[in-house]
Amino acid sequence: MNLENPTRENLKFMLDELADQLGVVNREVMDAADYDLDKYADIKFMYDMIKQKGQLSPSETQAFIDELRSVRKS
Repeated sequence: MNLENPTRENLKFMLDELADQLGVVNREVMDAADYDLDKYADIKFMYDMIKQKGQLSPSETQAFIDELRSVRKS
């Protein structure tokens, strides 16, 4: 899968992966329909950071969830 292309399918894949990595229980906040493709680069950046870092501390996890919340549609 080429995640360089900003598609809905890629966005959904990354959000699902982020939800798994961050241990998100309420998956509603990770619904791809709630994110604009114009924020794709921001989400991809977060995805790449989390994949590279691996294990996150609780405060890092909360910071990433807060950042995802900030790029979500209102």
